[in-house]
Amino acid sequence: QVQLAESGGGSVQAGGSLTLSCPVSGSIYNCMGWFRQAPGAARGGVAIMRGRPGPTDYAGSVKGRFTISLDSAKNTLYLQMSSLNSEDTGVYYCAVGGARASDCWNQDQYDGWGQGTQVTVSS
Repeated sequence: QVQLAESGGGSVQAGGSLTLSCPVSGSIYNCMGWFRQAPGAARGGVAIMRGRPGPTDYAGSVKGRFTISLDSAKNTLYLQMSSLNSEDTGVYYCAVGGARASDCWNQDQYDGWGQGTQVTVSS
């Protein structure tokens, strides 16, 4: 199982920006993604990348505000977040793995997870 370590979380006011980072190995993954767990809610998908690098997709609530990207030279996955609002508050996790690139929203596909980094957006 791959162990990852997210960084870049913190507290920010509504309308602000944060960038999360997640070093990943040089391995080829069908899926790389960012997931979040809001207080009292189940963990859900935020942004995924199919392949390395590959097409990206976003949850409707973050589309146009968040960007998932991969720096292949640094082997680092990023999540750039802008226009943050209180509903973006939660613990953010990066993940890698995937047996099928067509199913990257399925958390069961992933075999490498980070410990999570807290993002708190205050209004």
